[in-house]
Amino acid sequence: MYVASTRMLPAALLAVYLFVLSSCLKDKCSNSIPSKVYTPVFTSFESIRSAVRSESPRDIESPGKLYLYGKYIYLNELNKGIHVIDNTNPSSPQKIAFINIPGNVDLVIKDNVMYADSYIDLVALDVKDPHHIHETKRLEGVFPQRQYELGIVSDAGQGIITGFNVKDTVLTNLCNNTNWNGDYLYTSVNNSVTIPNKSLTTAPSPTGKAGSYARFGLVDNTLYTVASGGIQVFSVQNVQEPERKNNFQVNAEIETIFPANHYLFLGTTTGMLIYDISNPEVPAALGAFSHWRACDPVVVNGSTAYVTLRAGSNCGGITNELDVLNVEDLKNPTLLKIYRLTSPYGVGVDGNKLFVCEGPAGLNFMDATDPMNIITKKTITNINAYDVIPNNNILLVTARDGFYQYDYTNLSEPALLSKIGVVSK
Repeated sequence: MYVASTRMLPAALLAVYLFVLSSCLKDKCSNSIPSKVYTPVFTSFESIRSAVRSESPRDIESPGKLYLYGKYIYLNELNKGIHVIDNTNPSSPQKIAFINIPGNVDLVIKDNVMYADSYIDLVALDVKDPHHIHETKRLEGVFPQRQYELGIVSDAGQGIITGFNVKDTVLTNLCNNTNWNGDYLYTSVNNSVTIPNKSLTTAPSPTGKAGSYARFGLVDNTLYTVASGGIQVFSVQNVQEPERKNNFQVNAEIETIFPANHYLFLGTTTGMLIYDISNPEVPAALGAFSHWRACDPVVVNGSTAYVTLRAGSNCGGITNELDVLNVEDLKNPTLLKIYRLTSPYGVGVDGNKLFVCEGPAGLNFMDATDPMNIITKKTITNINAYDVIPNNNILLVTARDGFYQYDYTNLSEPALLSKIGVVSK
């Protein structure tokens, strides 16, 4: 009897466990979970293409990438357009205009002509007078449709996804729904996604276009832009009428373009790639440096490259560091040293002065006189910084809460010159 009862014990425990599990699942399936349902809003191509114009200055809501041209700062308002800021006096910058460009993320300027993306199009704009800009040429469909997360599907027949309608709802009986993945529920009937209010999953966003780093690179009379699976090449010999010339494939997920001399340094999720652009329209692969998967902006100063790797984002990986590379031999870049960081984003360099944004961990002012012994002279912690442009001892910074400028003449004591804050809507 003793042996028999001992053998029956595991079976009895298993039965109890299955009963409890079944009860828990049943309870979970019958729970009502407060949620939000996101349904895409489509805008016609015609409406988007007719919307480009100069407008009065407006509040900054979602700052993106920076571009400095002459006395003006051009600050991207993510997916909406570009703030034009007169920076004649960095201690008192003045917003003077807003260029409405639906779907804009990137820009460069040559001879007072701006090249900017507008969802799937490249537009050329005469910005000599920021108050009265006009379009000189539009290349339609040169950028791929943005792919969305969480199952949301783009539909060229309806136009472009320009936003989402959001409404409250309640999820129930989830265990009986095969579309529920544990975090969100995609419904193909109306191309919508439902997300529990307490979920860590956020609203659907486009992949492949986000990021705080330059994806446009301008070298002399050639414009290079990140495309799906490679780099597109445009001639801007005729400055007002860009002409598409080439689309070369790169076997990597490109994030950033940094031109230096007659080379392109490409930051990818798996390494830094170097291309020779002696023949501007047909870049030739030259060298590469591989690293663990991570987000990877790159800047170069002379024979030294600085690569920041960030983990825990769409790029994947587990690495947060600054890699310092010797690029004297462009065919064989070599690692000099690794500096551990917290959460690196944008990076900038001015001679021996290095600047690294660390998102919520702040902004580092660093002395890189000796690449083997880079010294952090100052960390400003009350800023969520993600992109920088150093220029003549003035550091332009975009942060989650606005646009900052610092005088970095003294790296140990950078002086805040001005801030234009974000206004929440």
